[in-house]
Amino acid sequence: MSKPELTKYKDRMDKSVAALKDDFGGLRTGRASSGLLETITVDAYGSSMPITSCAAISVPEPRLISVNVWDKALVIAVEKAIRNSGLGLNPVTDGTVLRVPIPPLTEERRRELVKIAGKYAEEKRVAVRNIRREANDDLKKAEKDSVISEDEQKKLTTQVQELTDAAIKRIDEALKVKEAEIMQV
Repeated sequence: MSKPELTKYKDRMDKSVAALKDDFGGLRTGRASSGLLETITVDAYGSSMPITSCAAISVPEPRLISVNVWDKALVIAVEKAIRNSGLGLNPVTDGTVLRVPIPPLTEERRRELVKIAGKYAEEKRVAVRNIRREANDDLKKAEKDSVISEDEQKKLTTQVQELTDAAIKRIDEALKVKEAEIMQV
């Protein structure tokens, strides 16, 4: 076993924070965005695929998303996926094009979106803590296998905790920004 490298754990924590920002891109704030639908998966051809694999998403107007489905047979599946996404959207079908009007957000819907954002943030915090646990397990194993000394293991464990604290702080800051954006009328 080689000496543990903390950079791989830091990279994985950074990816968790970046994934959270992607998730937040899918939460709508009252104006249309193609990112809103990009997280939706469609049941097509016997498997689950991202909506971007079977349709083109565009934003022709500030309050309208247009979804151009490539295969006519998938129009109903795409429409169903959008309706069941939990985003509160009702697509209107016109041939192979789905028009998705973005209704103005009510106070109740804003609070709901803030809860969803909080849930996303908590999932990423758990992911970061799991990475920390894995790093600490690797450090204990390295010390047990005499690859590193006990002092080195304690020092590296402290550094792992600092990386974890920094990643969770970034998650909390991103959540605070997203909550403010959602609640802004």
